[in-house]
Parts: sequence; structure tokens; C-alpha cells
Amino acid sequence: MNAKPPYRPRMSQSGLEATHRILALDEQGAEREIHIAGERALTIYIDKVELLTLMTMGRRPEELVLGYLLNQGIIERLEQVRTIQVEWDVEAAAVVTDGSIEGWQERLGRKTVTTGCGQGTVFASMMDRFDAIQLASHRYTQSMIYGLLDSLARHNEIYRQAGAVHGCALCRGTEVIDFVEDVGRHNAVDTLAGRMLLDGLTGEELIFYTTGRLTSEMVIKVAQMGIPLLLSRSGLTQMGLEMAQRVGLTMIGRAKGKHFLVFNGQQAIEFDQRPEDRHPRAGRTHREEG
Repeated sequence: MNAKPPYRPRMSQSGLEATHRILALDEQGAEREIHIAGERALTIYIDKVELLTLMTMGRRPEELVLGYLLNQGIIERLEQVRTIQVEWDVEAAAVVTDGSIEGWQERLGRKTVTTGCGQGTVFASMMDRFDAIQLASHRYTQSMIYGLLDSLARHNEIYRQAGAVHGCALCRGTEVIDFVEDVGRHNAVDTLAGRMLLDGLTGEELIFYTTGRLTSEMVIKVAQMGIPLLLSRSGLTQMGLEMAQRVGLTMIGRAKGKHFLVFNGQQAIEFDQRPEDRHPRAGRTHREEG
């Protein structure tokens, strides 16, 4: 007897091209053809009620919408979503649910506009669940971190071509499972959350990588996804660090080449491949920026 296939909602396949060609003049006055990142408005409707409008590159809009609903606490299970239909001619994503998420408008009444690129939003209901999160404890070797950074260096395709985007990745060990780029890092996070929900992935054994700042919104969403390690090539904010400390999230920033800084969870790192310190000096300081 064949096993019943896992549930998946009916979804359109409305991904857009990531970049567009335009002509520009360089500093010599010469005409050049270059690529620029796409950006479109996408308004989400839940059972015909408007939720909000996202600005996105639009490569994987159905997963973006699904992950957004999950990360904001509007849905808790994949089975609550019947269909997601994206229509770019009207810039809308229509979500049909099973009717079990009544009262979501009231739960989302209070919100905070975050520092995320393109402006992210954290609703109060999202914060209410944060302190209940318990992340798994893991040990990570320095050599594994270096191997993962080498793997990640082969991605960022759209950034290299057009710039103006952030990238995020789901990783396991030195393997990059999925890499998403979008005009806002919060969109990339939500898209990966949607991928995890669709494929039944859990976060205990995963690592989350981002090219952007380690802000409170980034920490909250990654912790909600159950991922115990957050890695970035950029810096962090004070609230991002405080939120990571509250849930025991290991947080590593400024990760480029053989350099990184462990901001939280220092006990989780095994330094098994220390590079030679070519410029030793006491009291090093680092300027944190996005």
C-alpha cells in the first residue's frame, strides 16, 4: 500500500526574472548595458481581506507569502493554507485558508516597523511567542565554519550581477541547502521559512546564513525557525544581541575569509583551526555596520 503523500497547498508558479537589462552612462560618458535587480509590490490577501504589501524581487513569491504568514504567527501549520495564487498583473497574492485562523486581524493590531531593508514589520503576536522558544544545543568546529564560508562564496549570483540585494541561506554543516536573494533580507528569511514548511524541514540541525545585519528581527525569525546558529558576514545591533542571549542563539558575525567574531554562544565553538595572527595587537575594536 502506497503511503499518503505529504500535504501541499495548491500554489501558482509565478516567479519573476531576478534582473533586468538597462543602459547607463559610465564616468567616461560611454554607454554600458548593465543588470539591475527587479522590485515589485505584492499585496497579500487572506480570505479576501488585505493584510499588507511587501516589496520583493518576486523570484519565489508563493514561498515568501507562506513563510511570512508562518513567521508572523498567522498560521501554525501548512494544512491551514488551501491555496496561494499570485497574480502579478494586479500585484496580489490571494491566500485561501481552511477557516481556522479567525481573529488574526486583532492579533496583528500592534506592530513595530523594523530596520530591515525595505522596512520589515514585527507584530506584537510574534513577540509574545519569542520567550517560549528553546533552541537545541550544538557544538561547531572552526574548520566547519571555514568550510561553510567557502561553500557560500560560490553563491550571491544576483548580487555579483546587479548588486542591491541581500542573500540568506539554509545550511547543514558545510552544505548549502538553499540560497535566496531578495531586495530585503526579511523577504529572504521568510522565503526560506516557507521552503522549510513545505518540505517538512526542522531547524535543529541547520545553520542560517545572511549577508545582512544581525538585527532583532533577524534573530526573532531565525529562532522561530528553530535554527540554533546564525552566521553573517556583517555586524549586529544591540537588540539583536540581547534577543540572541534570551533564547541561547549562537551568533557569529563579520565572517569573511578566515575571520569571524562570536557574539553569543562562545561555548559552542571549538577552535580547531586557528589561523596565524599576522597582526597581533591588544584591545582590538571593530566598527559594527550593516
